[in-house]
Amino acid sequence: MLSAVNINDNKIAFSDYRLISEDAFQVEDKRTRITSGDVLLTIVGAIGRVAVVQETTPRFTLQRSVAVITPLHVVPKFLMYQLGAPSVAQYFKNNARGTAQKGVYLKTLGQTEIHLPPLNEQHRIVAKIEELFSELDKGIENLKTAREQLKVYRQALLKHAFEGKLTVQWREQNRDKLETAAALLARIQIEREQRYQQQLKHWQTTGGSKPKAPKSLPPLTAEELAELPAWPEGWGWIRFGELFADSPQNGIYKPANYYGAGCHIIRIDDFYDGHLIKIDGFKRVTLAASEIDSYKVNEGDLLVNRVNSIEYLGKCCEVKAMGEPIVFESNIMKISLLKSFAANVFVTSYLSSYFGKSKLCANAKHAVNQASINQTDVSVTPVPMCSLAEQVQISNELASKLSEVDQLDQTITASLQQAEALRQSILKKAFSGQLVAQDANDEPAAALLARIRAETMRHAEKSKKPISRSKRNE
Repeated sequence: MLSAVNINDNKIAFSDYRLISEDAFQVEDKRTRITSGDVLLTIVGAIGRVAVVQETTPRFTLQRSVAVITPLHVVPKFLMYQLGAPSVAQYFKNNARGTAQKGVYLKTLGQTEIHLPPLNEQHRIVAKIEELFSELDKGIENLKTAREQLKVYRQALLKHAFEGKLTVQWREQNRDKLETAAALLARIQIEREQRYQQQLKHWQTTGGSKPKAPKSLPPLTAEELAELPAWPEGWGWIRFGELFADSPQNGIYKPANYYGAGCHIIRIDDFYDGHLIKIDGFKRVTLAASEIDSYKVNEGDLLVNRVNSIEYLGKCCEVKAMGEPIVFESNIMKISLLKSFAANVFVTSYLSSYFGKSKLCANAKHAVNQASINQTDVSVTPVPMCSLAEQVQISNELASKLSEVDQLDQTITASLQQAEALRQSILKKAFSGQLVAQDANDEPAAALLARIRAETMRHAEKSKKPISRSKRNE
């Protein structure tokens, strides 16, 4: 059976082969007769991914985005590592062509400058690279393990926060001052009705769009409550929609040609883990003044990702003060909360926890490569309810502890970036003659190059095909 191939980190990864079209896969031609020692290089899209075919590699076919290079008197791994070196990567970047997806032509590939030391030195260079990379990879693996442990710790903190464990002592000290969840819900319903009556009176005076009456949400059923964890005394569960100051709103859609200038717009890549991670450098979109007024966000609004891959669906953030008007795109939902009853950080932290996100996305609709939640799904999501004072206390406790987590995560990120820079430095030294010592007993590179050219000529004579300049350069 044939397999499709992907190249990642100098390794070949296989997936089940599907014959999509004759343009994408060639089953019967030489592209399926790949032998061990061949070097594979992606030349379209993710240009520069490279791997060597091993003896144990099963038979497979290649997409046209992968070039097959058969080295002549060159150590395959030496060629592989050199094709991944910074100078070659820059050459590919400078010479890639295309509009929707850039690629490197085979002629361009053939003109790539390759340093050719003696054969024995090639082996020494490969051995040294792999020795250094092995040590580097161990360090990277440790850093990635630490990052995963931080994620687990973050979720453990969130779990404890919403089980009331972070505020046990505080709650005991303030027991007489705390309002129960039942009393809070009663006051919430009164405030929502009062807000509606005020909006209705304003509409009757000024006109415009008639305000919508607050939606009546069904109470949590016994079955739903049975699936929810027990809370400390005085806490309770309510529907998320009970905390909405206004109806949720989906963002604005504009085609790609509207982007580039105009008003700032928040997109789904701009927030994560309850935070707006991009605070400047937002993309811009050309909008009419009325559109900006209709879709602008205000300080304190919550944004929820309503369409995305299931992994990122439901991520949220609180909007901070902005220096200029800013809108939000269509796959995001905007929510305004009743500030007298809900602390934004408390809510976004809960929705960013594993449990909170699972409840938020419980009714997600799944399609090809993406999922979605609608305003009803968000409104009926169960959320924990305790006094506003305790919500603020929990938010402060989380902010203090999670800031330490964030600092450690930033340190790990910086270390991973340094590791990648070191990897590139090793390759740069390797192919500038600085990584291993030269040996006067090695066959001169000029003699090796002469043998390569002679063999290339023999192949050309045998096939009776003229040799192009790019082929000779290979």
